[in-house]
Amino acid sequence: MNYLVVGAGNASRPVARLLNHLGHDVVITDLKEKSEFKIEFQRSLNQLEKEGVKLDMANKDPSVEGFDAVYMPPTLPESAPIAQKIAKSDLKILTNEEFSKIVNDLIPVDIIGITGTMGKTTTTFITTSLFKQAGFKVWSCSSLVNNLVSEAIIDGIVTGKANECDITIFELPHGTIGLLNRLNIKIGLLTNIAEDHLSEFGGSLELYQQRKLVLQAMSETFIANNSCRDIIEKVRDDAIYYALDEDVDFNGIVGDKSLTIKYENDEFTTPFYMMSYFFENSVAASAVALTYGVKKGDIIDALTEFKGLPAHMEDVGDYNGRKVILDSAFLYDGMKITLDYFKDDSVVLFLDHFDTLSVRDKAEVGQLVSNYDIKVVIASGFNEVNQTVEMEAAQEILDAITNPKIEKVAVETIEKAAELTFKYSVPGDIILHMGPLIAYDRLTTVDKIMKGLEEGSKKYE
Repeated sequence: MNYLVVGAGNASRPVARLLNHLGHDVVITDLKEKSEFKIEFQRSLNQLEKEGVKLDMANKDPSVEGFDAVYMPPTLPESAPIAQKIAKSDLKILTNEEFSKIVNDLIPVDIIGITGTMGKTTTTFITTSLFKQAGFKVWSCSSLVNNLVSEAIIDGIVTGKANECDITIFELPHGTIGLLNRLNIKIGLLTNIAEDHLSEFGGSLELYQQRKLVLQAMSETFIANNSCRDIIEKVRDDAIYYALDEDVDFNGIVGDKSLTIKYENDEFTTPFYMMSYFFENSVAASAVALTYGVKKGDIIDALTEFKGLPAHMEDVGDYNGRKVILDSAFLYDGMKITLDYFKDDSVVLFLDHFDTLSVRDKAEVGQLVSNYDIKVVIASGFNEVNQTVEMEAAQEILDAITNPKIEKVAVETIEKAAELTFKYSVPGDIILHMGPLIAYDRLTTVDKIMKGLEEGSKKYE
C-alpha cells in the first residue's frame, strides 16, 4: 500500500519506519525543514530515508492524491489544512489501535510493561537484571537506550531483536502507551502516579491518570504501588500491590545493607548495597519476577550484585576527597527522597535546567531545597532541549531558596556548575547533582558534567 504519514514527530516516525519495514511505500510529510528538527530527530529522519521512506519536508500544502492510507498523529489539529483534506478524501486512516495491534503481532514472546511517573526506568533496569540472572534472553527497551521508547521498540522489531529473545521488558512512558495502546501485556507494573506532564493533558491529572491506566487494561496480571490503590480499585479488583513497610502482597523491609521481601507465605533477605529509591524499585522488580515464576535464589543473586544504573544515584568516583553522586531526580518526590538520604552529610548541590519537553516549576525546586542545610547550590541556566541559555530559570530556583545557610550561585552551563563545586567544597563533602539527565540526551549532558568535574578537580585542587 501507499501510505502518507503526516508529520515527522514522535508518533509519526516510528509508524513510518515500521510500515516501510513491512513493505509499504511510505511518504512522511512535514511543514518544517529537516534542519529545523533537533539533532537526534534529524538522525532518525536520516535513518528513515536510508531505509526507503520518502521525506517530503517543508511542504505547506501536501497532496493526498496517489495514497491508499494515511496515519495522522493525535496532536494534529482537525483544523489543519492536511487534516481537512484527509477528511474529504476516501483514504483509509491507520489508527493508533490498529498500529499497536500490528506491533503486538510482531512480538512473539511475553511482554512485561512498566510505567509510572517516577522509577519506571530504574525498575525496568532492575527487572531486566533479575530475568537475565534467571537465564532469560531479554530484549529490554527503556529511556536509557532511547529517550523515545516507541522508536526503540520499533527499532528492535526492524533489526530482529524481537525474534531473538525469550521475553521483552518495556518501559512504557505515557507517549508510548498512547501510540501502543493495544499490546498484550503478560505483566504490567505501575510504579506511581504524580503530577507531571500535565501540560500535555490540558492540566488535568485525571486525564494523565487515565493514560497511565491504559496499561492495566492491556495487562493479564497487573502490579501497582500501594499509593495507587485508590485509583486502581475503581477499575480492577485483582491487582497486586507492593510497597515498603506496608501490609501488601509484596512488602519490602529495608535493613542495614540488606532488603527483605515478604510475600504470600514466604520471604527472603538479600544483601543490598544501593541507596535511596532503589529499595522500593527493587521490591517492584522482585514482585514482577516472582509473579512470573523467577526463583528467589536468582533474585537474591541479582540484587546482591546490583550496582545501580547510569545517572540514578550513581557514584562516579572520589575527586580530591569528595564523593560525587549523579542523580537524575527532577520531580518533587524523587528529589525529596534523594535529599533525605543525604540530609546528614555536608552537601554541595549542582542543578541543571529542569525544563525538558515539559516546563517545570523551578520555584518548587528551590522551596524543596530550602528544607535542607546544604552548603551551596549552583544552578545552571542552559536548556539542553533548545540549546539556549536561560538564566532566569536558574535564578528562579535560587530566588525560591530562603534558607539563609545556603550559598547560591547561578552559572550559564552545567559544565561550569560541575567545575565550581570544587571551589565551594572541601574533602569529606558530597558533591551531588540533581536534574533531568535521562529525560533528554543523557550521554551528552553527562559528558559535560564529567568534563566540568575533571577541570574543577584540577583548578581548585
